[in-house]
Amino acid sequence: MGTGMKAIRGWFVFFLAALLLPLCASADILISEVMASNGFFESGHAWDWVELYNDGKSSVDLSGWHLSDSKKDPLKWRFPEGTRLKAGKYLTVWCTGDEGVDPGKGSAFYTDFAISSGGETLFLSDAEGKEIQRLELPPQYGCVSYGLPRGGGNYGFFENPTRGAKNGREAFPARTEAPVLLTPGGFYHESVTVSASAPEGAVLRYSTDGSAPTARSRIFPSDGLALRKTTALRIRAFREREVSSETVSATYFVDDDPLTPIVSLISDDQYLFSSKTGILTKGSGSIPNYAKGWEYPINIEYFNQDGEGEINQMGTFTCSGHSARVNAQKSIALYARKSWGKDRFYFNPFPTREYDSYKSLLLRSANSDAHATRLRDIVASSLAEGQDLLYQDHVVIQVYINGEYYGHYNLREKINKYFIAQYEGVTEEADIDRIDLLARTGTDQFLQNGDNSDWLELCDFCKKQDLTDPENLRFVEDRLDIDSLFTHAAFEIILGNVDFTNVRVYRVPGGKWRMLLFDVEACWRGLDRTPLEYYIKPVGGKIQGFRHEPLNALLKVPEYRDRFLNRVAELLETVFRWDNVEAHFDAVLRRLEPILPRHIARWKNMKLSNWQKNIRATKYYARVRPKKIPDLLRSAMKLTREEEERYFGRALRVLEEYNAAK
Repeated sequence: MGTGMKAIRGWFVFFLAALLLPLCASADILISEVMASNGFFESGHAWDWVELYNDGKSSVDLSGWHLSDSKKDPLKWRFPEGTRLKAGKYLTVWCTGDEGVDPGKGSAFYTDFAISSGGETLFLSDAEGKEIQRLELPPQYGCVSYGLPRGGGNYGFFENPTRGAKNGREAFPARTEAPVLLTPGGFYHESVTVSASAPEGAVLRYSTDGSAPTARSRIFPSDGLALRKTTALRIRAFREREVSSETVSATYFVDDDPLTPIVSLISDDQYLFSSKTGILTKGSGSIPNYAKGWEYPINIEYFNQDGEGEINQMGTFTCSGHSARVNAQKSIALYARKSWGKDRFYFNPFPTREYDSYKSLLLRSANSDAHATRLRDIVASSLAEGQDLLYQDHVVIQVYINGEYYGHYNLREKINKYFIAQYEGVTEEADIDRIDLLARTGTDQFLQNGDNSDWLELCDFCKKQDLTDPENLRFVEDRLDIDSLFTHAAFEIILGNVDFTNVRVYRVPGGKWRMLLFDVEACWRGLDRTPLEYYIKPVGGKIQGFRHEPLNALLKVPEYRDRFLNRVAELLETVFRWDNVEAHFDAVLRRLEPILPRHIARWKNMKLSNWQKNIRATKYYARVRPKKIPDLLRSAMKLTREEEERYFGRALRVLEEYNAAK
């Protein structure tokens, strides 16, 4: 063969190899694992995900490749330029369902579609639109991944998800059905023998330390399990060639009189108290575990005042609060998550609400008031009932974690978009997502949901414009619920809430900005002007904790100045009349006093005698402070004596009669 022919042949072989290389490389990319009903949170999210794996020996350029869940639109989502997957490496595509999401880069990407847990087909296509893989997903189980076992075989369900790591060697076609506890959780005398029913052919295993049972856990006795002390029981069914069942949990209280409603929590120690991963402990890192925002699975039970169980379901929990997270007894937020079973808590423990369910709940440990009265916030907040001012309702409860007594908590409504939606009657999910909820100054740092641009524009407008101009005033009236603003400011001033940064504002789609009464436990501590100086101040004054401009710009308008002062007077002679306030105190004290000795014995962070002194002092300030408000407002707003009498004369006489020292 001549030199020229050899050269031509060499170029032909090189050209043919170049053509075949992408095809071979493409064949090495596969969908290795999928999670279509995710309940494991990472960086605050639990999106669905698709994991790709490069099973070849060389890196593959995925620029322009596509992933889709639609046969009609197989090119729905496109990998950005520069995306490469190295040999033997994994790549995660988070399927968020959020429009306009950044597609991502590196080894993590984000689609604007989510995966249906009811079963659907995924399509992976190359840059030319050629289908590389079509993966049909059967109906999926919550928090169970589906994929290709390591070493090959048929796609199936994994016992444990392994996103970003090697898959398990076995994948199973189905999941074992959940067992049934035939003996309900609840309150028993002396002892209780718990019986359970297993799916046919399955073995039941159990734990009593809060951990989810594994294939190595103890076998549940066929004749039942005898319990002689309060125990958190978890059982699980195991059957050959299937993923193990969901974990079923219940708490059995033995010789334990509830006295109040009970919330019982059951979860693995790795989520609770592990120094590495537990969120109810500080841990050993530079950032405390309780400040990392981790969210973990937990079983949640609620027993009412009569000891009757109202809910028992899996959900998730986080450590809640701000500076009070350093306290030994931490606040805990609870969330209903569909991936763990139910998307709501289908009950209503709160006496002033008519809702049938909740998305989330808060177990509040009294935070900064934990060592003083444990009731300031719930008593003060409850005074807002019937005042057209949104507040968190409460129930005095006790909490158990893995069968251990954790003391007094106040069960509260959790402030988020769903809390706002229930109160305002917003039902469409798209509208709920668009609810604006802001904290403190409402800047990006304190944006809790939605958008803050209109609020910041409104505040700046009030700062710069004269609202005695009818057109300027109309601009504000169209955007702000002024009565809500006035009622909120009046409450904060009368209560004497020195933690004035705890301000929340919200707006539903098509509505006006409204105020929310939140975290007023730093109230009834004194008779001085605070927080009046933060509420009544020059419009152009320094912003301290919240935006004061709307209130003070409106107070320059005579009719609104008059309305605000009349609203304060109305609240003084009705809501803050001592017979009304005392009734709210007494309602809480009837629940709290019987359980406080046991709580103190559990935490050893206060003395009963000191608590009693603090209660007397708090009642004193709650009774006397309202009588000081007219004089404080006269000084702050430069009222004449005649104006003080006109606005507050009758209120002062009522307060002298009802709030006089006894």
